[in-house]
Amino acid sequence: MTIPSKREQTHQRIVDVAARALRRNGFAGVGVADVMKGAGLTHGGFYAHFDSREALLVEALEHADAASTVNLERRAAALRVDGASPLAALVTAYLSDDHLAAHESGLGCVVGALGSEMARQEAPLREVARGRIERLVGQVQAALEQEGRTDTAGQALALAGAMVGALQIARTFGPDPQGSAMLAASRQALLTQYACQPA
Repeated sequence: MTIPSKREQTHQRIVDVAARALRRNGFAGVGVADVMKGAGLTHGGFYAHFDSREALLVEALEHADAASTVNLERRAAALRVDGASPLAALVTAYLSDDHLAAHESGLGCVVGALGSEMARQEAPLREVARGRIERLVGQVQAALEQEGRTDTAGQALALAGAMVGALQIARTFGPDPQGSAMLAASRQALLTQYACQPA
């Protein structure tokens, strides 16, 4: 295993801070000076790592996407070990109270956190966002197919949209009883609609 250089470590620290700021404040709320300060660096060092603010945002979004994808897969796998069907595990993991509270931690879905802003971004950011949406739809479609369903493409689009929408609305309420109740109701409705076997 290669140990990252000091420059690579610094670069990753900047990306980590930017990814957290992106989830917390949205695209417009990520300022170069604040990110550099959060990383313990001066503003002047930014251009040694990135050509532009947009390049930073692309990397931060990719980083946040990778972390949230791994986290969702890990939580769904744990639910499958407990007996949930593939689709129930995915729906339950995505529409969980932990996921509701995870939007700033680096583990929550970036589409759920930033979905309404993505269409207004420049093409490179939209492409990263589109890739994440396609991967989420792919995860849902794979879960549907593992349960023996056919003609899953349209179902996967609809279900992924319902999951993201429910998470976004619940995040409006926050990790409080109302947000939690919104998630629980959405989760149960989708599990019932798709006749999933919960854990």
